[in-house]
Amino acid sequence: MPEQNLLYFEDMSPGTIFPLGPKNVTADEIIAFAMEFDPQPMHIDAEAGAASILGGLAASGWHTCAMMMRMMADSYLLRTAAEGAPGVDHVKWRKPVLAGDVLNGETRVIEARASRSRPGIGIVSLRHQLRNQNGDTVLDSDNPVMVRLRPQEGGQA
Repeated sequence: MPEQNLLYFEDMSPGTIFPLGPKNVTADEIIAFAMEFDPQPMHIDAEAGAASILGGLAASGWHTCAMMMRMMADSYLLRTAAEGAPGVDHVKWRKPVLAGDVLNGETRVIEARASRSRPGIGIVSLRHQLRNQNGDTVLDSDNPVMVRLRPQEGGQA
C-alpha cells in the first residue's frame, strides 16, 4: 500500500473505532484448527461438544483469537504503519464460539503515546471485543501495538 494511504500513529487517537467482521464460523474450520492445534473432544467432535458444558461444537479459544486477528488485519492492520505488538495484556473468552455463529465486533483505541525508547514510534493501546449473532460478548482483549509516526517533509518522523 502506498505510504500516503497508510494509517499512522497520528490517525489512531483515543476513541477511534475500527469495525471487525462479520465472520461466519463453520464446523469444518473449527475441526481443522482444532486437529492441528487444540485437539480436545469438544473442538473436534460435534457430539462431544454437545455433551460438554459448551453446548455444541466449539471453537478453541485460540481459534477465536486467530479469527479476531484475521478480522483486525482485514479491518485496519494491513493499512496501518504497524511495527508489531510487544504482547497481549488481556484475553478473556466470555462465551463459547459455536459452529454456525457469526462474529462481529470492534477495536477501540484506548490510549496513544509516543514511545520513550524508540524515536518515530508511538504506542497505541487497543481494546477488542467480539460478539456473536445474538449480541453476546464472546471475547474481550487488550493489547498495545507499535505504530510509526507520520513521516515529515524531508523524510523524518
